[in-house]
Amino acid sequence: MLPNLVVDTTVLPPADRFEFWYALVAQETAPAHISSAHLDDFAAYIQAIDLGRIRLTSLRYPSLDSIRPAQLVRKAEADVYQLALPLTGRSVLTQDRTESTLEAANHFALLDTARPHVARHRADGPGLATAITVQIPHAALSLAPDRLRRLLAMPMPSHRGVGGLLAHHLRGIAAHPEQFEPAEAEVLGSVALDLLAATLAQHLDLEGTLSPEAQQTALRARVVDFIDRHLDSAELSPRSIAAAHHISLRSLHRLFEGEATTAAELIRAKRLEQCRRDLGNPLQLRQPVQVIGARWGFPDKAHFSRLFRARYGRSPQAYRMAVVHQER
Repeated sequence: MLPNLVVDTTVLPPADRFEFWYALVAQETAPAHISSAHLDDFAAYIQAIDLGRIRLTSLRYPSLDSIRPAQLVRKAEADVYQLALPLTGRSVLTQDRTESTLEAANHFALLDTARPHVARHRADGPGLATAITVQIPHAALSLAPDRLRRLLAMPMPSHRGVGGLLAHHLRGIAAHPEQFEPAEAEVLGSVALDLLAATLAQHLDLEGTLSPEAQQTALRARVVDFIDRHLDSAELSPRSIAAAHHISLRSLHRLFEGEATTAAELIRAKRLEQCRRDLGNPLQLRQPVQVIGARWGFPDKAHFSRLFRARYGRSPQAYRMAVVHQER
C-alpha cells in the first residue's frame, strides 16, 4: 500500500474530536483558523498519502470553515498551492477578491497558501461533506506564480477534458491506495503534476510552454481515456486512436515506449478485464460466455478463451463457475 496516515475522530469522545482535529490538521501545512457548526460531535476522517513531491488528502467531515489571514501567511515556512476537489456537499472559496462556488464532482479549484484565503465546505444533507485536496509546492509547477494568480479560486471542470483525467487519477488513488506499491508513489505524483500543469496551461493558453514530458503525459492520459470510452467499439484500434488524436501511428507507438504495455496490449487487457467483471456479475449469469466475449471485442470463442486463460489462469467458463461457487 502507498504510505499514508489515517485519522478517524470517531474513536475519541465527542467532546475531544474537534480539538484533536484542529491540532492535527489546522497547523500541518498551511496554518489556518478552522471552525465548524458541529463542534459538539465532529465526526471526521482524514487520509493523507505522500506521492513524492505532493501530498494527496482525502477528507470527510460534517462542515468546515478555514480562514487563512495575512498574519498566518507570514508564518508559513514554504509556498504551497492547494488543489481543492469537493466530491459531495457545497464548497465556497475566496482568494484575491475572487469568490466561487464549486459544484461537487464537477469542479476543482486552486488556492495559493502563500496568500490569504477562505474555504467553506458544507454537507448537502445529513451525511458528511467529502473532498480531496492536494498540496503542491510552488517549485513543483513549471508555470510562474504571477500567471497562476489569474486562476486562483476559479472553478475548473473536473468531469471533462484534461481536468477530468486529473480528477479521475486523484480519485482512483484516494479510493484504493492499497492497489499501488510504495515504489509507485513518485510516479503517481509525477503523473498528477503533469496533468495539473496541462490543465492549468490549457486555461491560460500556455500549452506550448509545458515541458515535453508534461505534454506527453497529458496526451497519453487522453489516449487512455479515449480507450476506456470506446472499449465496446469494433472500430477501436491503434490506427483509430491515432486518427482521433491527430497524430501518426508511429507517434502513438512512441507515446507508449516508456510504458509496460503497447496501445494494442492496453486495449486487449482492458477488454479482458471488462469480460472478467461481466463473467463475475450475478446479473449476467444467463449471458453466454461467447456473447460476453463478443461484446468486448472477442468474437472468436476459442481465441477469447485462450486470451482469458493466459491472463487469468483459467477459462472464462471455469472462472464464472468459481465465482458462483464462492458466492454460494
